[in-house]
Amino acid sequence: MLAGLSLPARAADPRPDATIKNRNVEANVYLDDKIKADAALADDCLTEGKAWIAKNAAEAAAARKSDPQFFKDGGWSFERRYSVRSVVDGHYISVLRDDYMDTHAAHPNTDVNTILWDSTARKRISIRPFFTETSDGGPTMKAMVSAVTTALNAEKNKRDAGETATAEWYKELRPTLLKIGAVTLAPSTVSGKSSGLTFHYPPYAVGPYAEGQYVAFVPWETLRSYLTPEGMKIFGGARPKGDEEEQ
Repeated sequence: MLAGLSLPARAADPRPDATIKNRNVEANVYLDDKIKADAALADDCLTEGKAWIAKNAAEAAAARKSDPQFFKDGGWSFERRYSVRSVVDGHYISVLRDDYMDTHAAHPNTDVNTILWDSTARKRISIRPFFTETSDGGPTMKAMVSAVTTALNAEKNKRDAGETATAEWYKELRPTLLKIGAVTLAPSTVSGKSSGLTFHYPPYAVGPYAEGQYVAFVPWETLRSYLTPEGMKIFGGARPKGDEEEQ
């Protein structure tokens, strides 16, 4: 199985928190228990998840009308899972959003995105408050891209995939928050702190499908000179060994 490839719901899985099932599609959304413990976050994720499965159901219905051959083996399958990755300073919650999609193409596919939630403000935020500047092409973003590239190269070498550690595969990584990759606050060996940033990439983003997903970790010390007082407050410690193994 490909690294990072999640599978459709199995009989042992919990009941989905939102679902659509008909002859065209089966689509489910799952929230983990930590997300459900925060009512505002759970509502935010579920609202987004319901819109996602409704969109896919509509597209499946339209596809059956125009290309019924894609449904000769049954309907399409979609799954979205929201899970808490870390809680920093008691209120910054990093959430992973993992998607599985099978539309009877050459192979199923996965996607990954992230949410940074401020449970005090009860809204999604970005990492901007932690850095003195995050302008497109600015020094902070250039430093991030450089650190991400170094981390990806190291991970590719671990996988004996160094031949794809190239500018061609990294051409979509740009020094802007919208193009550098989906980011989370990594957990730390120090309680309540973050050890740095982890950037999450689905298949095809920085390598071929066969390589699966990638996670690039950037230690907070690498970006220390760009941190605001709030950034200095939340970052500290080191990345737990278990986190690297799980990712």
